[in-house]
Order: sequence, then structure tokens, then C-alpha cells
Amino acid sequence: MKLTALPIVFGVALATKPTYVKTIASVPTAAASGYNAAPSGHPWIAPGPNDFRGPCPMLNTLANHGFLPHDGKNITQNITINALGSALNFNESLATLMFQMATIANPEPNATFFTLDQLNVHNVLEHDASLSRSDAYFGNNHIFNETVFSETLKYWTAPILDANMIANSKVARQVTSRATNPNYTFTSRMNDFSLGEVIAPFVAFGDVQAAKVNRTLVEYWIRNERLPTELGWSKQTVAITLDTISHLVGIMTNATLLQTTGTPVVGKRADLHAGVGF
Repeated sequence: MKLTALPIVFGVALATKPTYVKTIASVPTAAASGYNAAPSGHPWIAPGPNDFRGPCPMLNTLANHGFLPHDGKNITQNITINALGSALNFNESLATLMFQMATIANPEPNATFFTLDQLNVHNVLEHDASLSRSDAYFGNNHIFNETVFSETLKYWTAPILDANMIANSKVARQVTSRATNPNYTFTSRMNDFSLGEVIAPFVAFGDVQAAKVNRTLVEYWIRNERLPTELGWSKQTVAITLDTISHLVGIMTNATLLQTTGTPVVGKRADLHAGVGF
């Protein structure tokens, strides 16, 4: 998942019919609707062979639902603001900052748009130790990887995920990546990106104050790159702001610390490639 800007890389991820995740008792379920059900006016449509996708499940999801251009191309500031606001209730200032971070991936000077495949370039915004993607060293770094995600799931030990569970999976993926990838790279800037990315489940699907989220909603989203409306989800009723992101990044920063003493970190800033990735 990726929060510090908008996470993605060069390449087209071709999607197949999504794998449905069995719901658990604690998840409210909506009446079963069609394969392309909702949100209203934004049915899920799989990407075709000429559509761009990247390593960020949420940006891919927004393209699959048509909040972003379904082809993943020519994503402008206005499109980004409208997409993040309509789908996830991000306020305009936060959405604007996220767009500005994403244009870093566009090699054109003074770029006014980005495409999802541009986010796939390794070590620009995309980085090693993703929770659901393979490192670039091993091949494709932007398509969902079941083996990688299975390692992540080992640390998600309860139906309701908290910051510690997400943090444990983040640290574990870094250890695995460093131990197996001879080109492992994870700078302090990438760590800031990663902290922002791993709060995405709380931002999109959970309790942003308590940093808790239903595991089934997150698994459904990651595997299918589809909003879990048919599991009873709807977007946040209170707008997501930079303060929201900073609050959650502070919680996640503390959760990733392996010391058991010291003064908790207070979220003061957030790298905005985040809040929507993984």
C-alpha cells in the first residue's frame, strides 16, 4: 500500500476477474448486487490490455471505477481533486498536494498531468518492501503478488486491524526484502512514503481517530482493486485532511518503533504520496 505521494511505476497491469474474499461476521454486508456493482454511477470495470495501472491498489481502484480515467492516462489536477473527493472524501487541499507529489513521476518539465504507468518507475515514488507487490529486483513491481501479500497477512492477526498489526507487517516486509534482495534500497524518504502508504486502510475504510479497520474490507480491496461497497462500506462522512494524515502517520511512526520506552512521536507532517496506496 503506498501514502507519501501517489504510488506507481512503468508497466500495464492486466486484471482478471476479481477474487472475492469471504466476509466475516463482523462485516456488514449489503444485498448482493451484480459483478459491476457500485458506487452509484461508477461500476467496477476491469482494465483492458491498453489501460495503464501501477503498484498502488487505490489509484488502480479509482481507475477501475472510473473516478480516474479508466485508461490510467492524462490525470490532471482537477481530475485528481474530483476523484479523491468523490470516492474517498479527501478535501481539495489534500488532493491538490497529492497530485503535486504524483507529477514528480512525469519526466516532462513542469508537468500538468501524470499517468499511472509513470508511477511504476523504481525508486522515484515506488520502492522496495511493498506489502502487496514484489521488489523490482525480482521482476514485476506493480501487479498484486499473492506470495508477498501472504507474508503480510501473517501479521494481521485479528478481524479488526490496528496500527501495531500494520506496522508489524511493514517491518517484516522490510526485513525480508533486505535479506533477499541484493539491491534493497530504503532511504529515509522512502520510509516516510511507506509510513504514509500503510495508513491507507484506516484513511479509506476505517476509524481514522483510533486507527482501526476491518481486515476483510482491506483484503477485498487489495486483492480486487475494487471498493468494498457490497460488503457494506461507504466513504468517510468527515472530510480527510492533511491533519488527518498527520495524525495517522504519527500513530504509525510510533507503532513501527521497536523500542518499548521513549516519548511518542507526534505527527507533524506527512509525505503525501500516501493515504491511498499499499
